[in-house]
Parts: sequence; structure tokens; C-alpha cells
Amino acid sequence: MFFSPYSGILVRMKKLFETDSAAETEALGISIAKEAKPGDIFTLTGDLGVGKTVFAKGLAKGLGVKEDITSPTFTIVCEYESGLMPFYHFDVYRIADPEEMEEIGYEDYFYGEGVCLIEWAELIEDILPAKRTAITIEKDLEKGFDHRRIVVEELS
Repeated sequence: MFFSPYSGILVRMKKLFETDSAAETEALGISIAKEAKPGDIFTLTGDLGVGKTVFAKGLAKGLGVKEDITSPTFTIVCEYESGLMPFYHFDVYRIADPEEMEEIGYEDYFYGEGVCLIEWAELIEDILPAKRTAITIEKDLEKGFDHRRIVVEELS
């Protein structure tokens, strides 16, 4: 265990994955979903175009979601009920103030019986539960255009 740069939060596990295609990034999401439990929160950070939505599609697929997954950029949250448990996909890129999350009732999602995936989570850091899985996706152009470094940290 060690402390993370996330406000001194204790990190229980940190893993590094590397993928070389969108299919591999999606497969990682599927793999991680197989361990997901109701109430789990996954935060997803990374620049535009690094594959956050591709990862989200994999996570949803691993949870058995049947609907097509798209980034909920203009709706903040998309709800999917067709899988093994509810899946709530947030994109908080356009959130100007964390109070906007209160207006949509974020606590019902965060502390409910589904799985939450929050893109651009760093924008609402103040309201995120300490216990979550933080996922960071970065491009590594030195290793190729499609190469991604994906860090998965269990925070508590």
C-alpha cells in the first residue's frame, strides 16, 4: 500500500497495462468488468481521443449491457439496465461546478446498486468517494499511434 497523488488517498493496488489497439483497450474493459460488483465506482481520466469511450464500451460489454455505448457528453449520464446490474456512464466534461452533479442526484448513482463509470472525473474530485477504482489512459506515441498506457489504481 502507498499514498496516491489523489489527495493523499491510500492506494491498495496499482497495475499498469499496455494496449496496442482499440480492440485490446476494449478487452481490458471487459476483463475489469468481470470483477465488478454492485456499488463499484470507476473513474476514467485521460486526454481527448485516448480511448476512454472504447474502454467504457468494454466495461459495459463485460457487464452484459446490450445497448450501444456512446459518450454521454450532452446528457452527463446514460443509464443502462440490460446487463447483469445497472451501469451508469457519466461524462462530466461540461460540468462547471460540482453542484451541477447534485441537480442530477449523483448520490443515488454513486451509492446505489449499479456500477458507475465517470469520464473526466478529475473535474468533480471533491465529491468522489474515497473508495473507487481510478483508471488513467495515456497515449505513448513513441511506441506507436495506437499504443496506450493504462494505469488502474484501487483507492480507499
